[in-house]
Amino acid sequence: MSTPTKNNGAWSALRELPANIWSSVFRNPVPSTDLERASTSFTNFFLHIHPVKVHRNTLRPAYTLGLGLISLFLFLILATTGLLLMFYYVPSTTQAYDRMLDLRGAVAFGVFLRNMHRWSAHAMVAVVFLHMCRVFLTGGYKKPREFNWVIGVALLLLTLFLSFTGYLLPWDQLAFWAITVGTSIAAYAPLVGKQMQFLLLGDATVGQEALLRFYVLHVAVLPATLCLLMAIHFWRIRKDGGLSRPDDQDAPQPAASGVVKMRLEPAKRKIYGLQGFVRGPFTKVGNTPRNRSTVGPTC
Repeated sequence: MSTPTKNNGAWSALRELPANIWSSVFRNPVPSTDLERASTSFTNFFLHIHPVKVHRNTLRPAYTLGLGLISLFLFLILATTGLLLMFYYVPSTTQAYDRMLDLRGAVAFGVFLRNMHRWSAHAMVAVVFLHMCRVFLTGGYKKPREFNWVIGVALLLLTLFLSFTGYLLPWDQLAFWAITVGTSIAAYAPLVGKQMQFLLLGDATVGQEALLRFYVLHVAVLPATLCLLMAIHFWRIRKDGGLSRPDDQDAPQPAASGVVKMRLEPAKRKIYGLQGFVRGPFTKVGNTPRNRSTVGPTC
């Protein structure tokens, strides 16, 4: 008499397994309120990177033009296409150019793959430069974002160096002489010029040692460094209070008579209670700062 009961219990548990797995992965339902959106963001690894509420100025497309996100997406395209190209490429002076020819004629979608990688690299250089110009023109380098501005400059230099190291890999005449000229210019740097040239080439001329070093820099060292600095860059944006924006607090407002008068409001002190340190509703729920918009998951 006990066997059917055990079987029914096993079948019931098996039927409930997909629902249990789903509820273990997605622990919150589709949010419809600010509190549910906040709870969903706080318990999700990917969503918690972004704040639940941001300033309205951040959501204006004309303010940032999306240049930072475009740069990130171009890097993801480059990483994906570069990984696929590594299956065919060999960093050898006797095989590199032939492998490039195979991509053009023998490999399915080889021309598309290589051109996608090439044009994405050109676009990333241009978009990162425009992103730096936008940050400068909007004052995004000012306090308290000075450190993140330095990180951004380092990311621009890494982007340029990634483009430079990838230039030699096809091993054609254009790449050979471009790297020859580039490393010769580096040799004129004061004090460390010759050492820098030898560090890049590994020899007195552009050859196998130079190709191998440029390949390792292009596919391993520089991308890893770029990923690290990008993570710090995004983290600092969050810690610095989001994107830079105009200071709209206590801004002077023109009166009808032409006299400028200040908007005088009583100062509000932030009060933190013990409930703010525990999970669930607390005193700040519903107390949304001015000009803040919810950007969490919605229906």
